[in-house]
Amino acid sequence: MYLDDLPHLLRRFGREDCALEPLYAALCDVAADDARALALLAEAPPEQRKANLLLAALHERVLAGVAPALAAYYPSVGGRRAPDADLPAALTACLRQQWPALVQHLRHGATQTNEVGRAAVLWPALGSVAAATGARELALLDFGCSAGLNLGVDQVALRYRTADGAAHDRGVSRDGEHAEVDARWLGPAPLPGPAVWRLTVRDGIDPAPIDVNDRAGLRWLQACLWPHDAARRERLARAARRLQALPHRLQRSDDCIAAIEPWLSGLPAGVQPVLVTSWVLYYLGDADLARLHATVDRLSQRHGLAWICGDLARLSARQAAVPPEPVLPADEAASSLTLWTLRLRGEERALAWSHPHGRWVHWL
Repeated sequence: MYLDDLPHLLRRFGREDCALEPLYAALCDVAADDARALALLAEAPPEQRKANLLLAALHERVLAGVAPALAAYYPSVGGRRAPDADLPAALTACLRQQWPALVQHLRHGATQTNEVGRAAVLWPALGSVAAATGARELALLDFGCSAGLNLGVDQVALRYRTADGAAHDRGVSRDGEHAEVDARWLGPAPLPGPAVWRLTVRDGIDPAPIDVNDRAGLRWLQACLWPHDAARRERLARAARRLQALPHRLQRSDDCIAAIEPWLSGLPAGVQPVLVTSWVLYYLGDADLARLHATVDRLSQRHGLAWICGDLARLSARQAAVPPEPVLPADEAASSLTLWTLRLRGEERALAWSHPHGRWVHWL
């Protein structure tokens, strides 16, 4: 990406992706006109030069308690101030005072939302793998796992709300200890039934996995969330606590694609391997995208690897036809539609459209 494109990138992100976050919409406009903010974003490697990485870096400094002027605008730390004429000065102060830490985030960080709400799609998607293969014991590999919170997909209290207003519970009970996910179930497809599968292996790979016991790492995950969304913050905290009690393994790898085959070779006999990527392809370059597809194709044919992929339609649907976009309720924004596909033994089919954070699911 050319550096001259950065103001446009910020303004477009604020306009198209921040409809539910007025602070970020305003910050993107302010940053687009701030030479120092643009220089900070330019510090990121080209594949990570995203508006939301800049926003996460600023949010992390707010959560760390070292950007008081900016914190007044952030509900995540009790701020109540609406974006106003003083916001540019607050941004300037944060950039000036926290420049070394911010540069570190931009040069070496990556947005790691690790959104637990995606369990609303992963739950029925894993059911599709079980139905297609006849397997009941699943081994899950979360590619680009961040802290691996989605490895606890079967430990989430799911509630689907249908168009008639009825609530349908799946997953574990709502006992105050589990992360709770509420999602709209759109379209005519029947609701998913109770799970006939169970996770026997929970592994994740990431260039920089986050230990759920690491305070600074969890603060970064919280920083990647929208500041106004208290429900997501609580859900993330509960999911992190739950994962601490589950057997799982996170592996650091500079080449996550090359790590898939060794993972397969170490699985116990009789389990169905499932690779999951959720908003990972968006961050890969063309060469790595091609290599990932070729690797999965080969391992799917030889070892029966199933791949559940959620991303932009142009990335997740390589072979399957992209289905028509869903008709959404008036109060739901259509930005960043996520298409979920399943690839198994050389065949690919579209499973669902969803909100990128699982607010709604349109099963196909």
